[in-house]
Amino acid sequence: MPLQYQAGEATIIALSDGEGPFFEPRTKAFPTATPDDWRKADEADAASVTAGGDWLLRFRCFAIRLGNRTVLVDAGIGPADSPAASWAPVPGRLPAALDEAGIRADEIDTVVLTHLHTDHIGWAVAAGAPFFRNARYLMQQTEIKAIEEYEAPAGPYALEPLRAAGQLDAIDGEHRLAPGLRVIHTPGHTPGHQSVLLETGDETVLVTGDLLVHAVQLVAPETAYTHEMDPELARATRVALLREAREKGATLAVPHLGDPFVKLR
Repeated sequence: MPLQYQAGEATIIALSDGEGPFFEPRTKAFPTATPDDWRKADEADAASVTAGGDWLLRFRCFAIRLGNRTVLVDAGIGPADSPAASWAPVPGRLPAALDEAGIRADEIDTVVLTHLHTDHIGWAVAAGAPFFRNARYLMQQTEIKAIEEYEAPAGPYALEPLRAAGQLDAIDGEHRLAPGLRVIHTPGHTPGHQSVLLETGDETVLVTGDLLVHAVQLVAPETAYTHEMDPELARATRVALLREAREKGATLAVPHLGDPFVKLR
């Protein structure tokens, strides 16, 4: 059964699209991490390190049910012919995970794509058409511009079909999804990276996207990741947002760690 977290009237459901080893040593992906950082990270997230010391990466999406809204955050690695096939364990199982959670693809009204990387856009489309046919797809304007300028795979794979179907919404900065639920701009990993923030009663849940990708960035937020497009901006965004989240005792909903929900203290 899917794992879920209840925050007030909102239910956040973790949906697994797959898992597999990262394509390079983790010490290369995080070259500034110290031995003590790795020790703390492995204590915090033992499920993400293999017996041989490799990084075991999860590929996870999140559904948020609040009132009459069903919002999907990210679209995973996708089917066998998705752009992530060059490095990720496709085909993903997001459609099956949705079925297990009792969510029909047609009832998803909004898909928030946190950023352009191929392991987050896979099920945005299938066979050249939007997979979630009743949904608006939200991306930051700056992300769309970056996709076009860098000729990223997300362009022809996802953006063009979404535009052709009239289902792509370009947003600029913060965007309200529902009472207490909003998209926030969290740049650095990519220019238009965005996260989703839920604030209800005394509960705060941050669906991070790739604001952080490994527990080493949780125990040492200043740790850079080599696949960030702007490492300095990513570091500043991550440090500031995690500081604020800790002050609020927030829960993180994370796509790549061993456990989908991390309670900050």
